[in-house]
Amino acid sequence: MNIVQPIRKKTDINKMKAALGNPRDKLLFIFGINSALRISDILKLKVGDVRGKDAITLSETKTRKTKRFIFNKAIKDALKLIPKESNDDAPLFPSRKGDKAISRVQAYRVLNEAAKRAGVNVEIGTHTLRKTWAFHAYKRGYDLTIIQGALNHSSQRETLRYIGIVQDDIDNVYMEVNL
Repeated sequence: MNIVQPIRKKTDINKMKAALGNPRDKLLFIFGINSALRISDILKLKVGDVRGKDAITLSETKTRKTKRFIFNKAIKDALKLIPKESNDDAPLFPSRKGDKAISRVQAYRVLNEAAKRAGVNVEIGTHTLRKTWAFHAYKRGYDLTIIQGALNHSSQRETLRYIGIVQDDIDNVYMEVNL
């Protein structure tokens, strides 16, 4: 199993947004990097879960814990990509058939194809979305315990490893120690 990485550079995030021409796929990416939700929870969402709302509360599939988060400006702007005629019971990320959501595999394909088109050289997967949010929150100086809580991790060490900070620190040591 490949270990996926966060998208560390803001320029790469912008390249990804530009490479995702399909409104559904762009919404998936923006929602994912701004919500810290797992893909399994994102793909379960219906249009009515988000339309006209400023926040959402859900029960996480993996942990069964209740999670609440508010929509930031990026998510609110991206939600404008939802077609006006969409029924509230429709999946937020519909498959071509429209009656059900895209699969986790399709989400993976969408993200990887966009990364290739954008020239983003990062190990991309569906977890990249969640890791990207956590990485940028950490780099902006937010308290690690808050990030840990948002991700529902059991330890700060797990959170640092998850977002690649531990490996970054190890890499820096190798670069700095020149004997």
